[in-house]
Amino acid sequence: MSVDPMTYEAQFFGFTPQTCMLRIYIAFQDYLFEVMQAVEQVILKKLEGIPDCDISPVQIRKCTEKFLCFMKGHFDNLFGKMEQLFLQLILRIPPNILLPEDKCQEINPYSEEEFQLLQKEIRELQEKYKTELSTKQALLAELEEQKIVEARLRQTLSLFDELENVARDHGTSDFRESLVSLVQSSRKLQNIRDNVEKESKRLKIS
Repeated sequence: MSVDPMTYEAQFFGFTPQTCMLRIYIAFQDYLFEVMQAVEQVILKKLEGIPDCDISPVQIRKCTEKFLCFMKGHFDNLFGKMEQLFLQLILRIPPNILLPEDKCQEINPYSEEEFQLLQKEIRELQEKYKTELSTKQALLAELEEQKIVEARLRQTLSLFDELENVARDHGTSDFRESLVSLVQSSRKLQNIRDNVEKESKRLKIS
């Protein structure tokens, strides 16, 4: 079998020419084997009608196998020549012929260097696309986080509004000032508690 991959021919036929020739070879081999089996059966039947025949079925089988090997050797020799003829003249696309899907190369030809540059540009665009996609995903994730923060902020503002309404109902004029005063008082109490804890520790040590 030919070692030439013949990829352009495979693009046209949908299979490699070597595969086609291999299938033809196997089909011929199978047919030859079937013919030899049929011939052997005919000979055995003929011998059954001959009285006192000294030729046994085992001898017939040996002769059949020997003749099969002889035929196979000649067939392989002829098939090798037929394969060369098919692959060179019948199943090969001439170098000056373009397939319909490749006609654009004839209209817009390009060199190997231009092809490499085009491949490089494609790779760069793919990398840019991946970067843009990652950036987009990061922005979407950040937007979702902002939505969560915004929702929590609205809840907090709503809570302050409710507290302010409650304070107003109980006679407090300015809830925000009251809240500031409450925070300051809380800090003072925290400082007093810290001082008491320090003094208590000092007394225990002494």
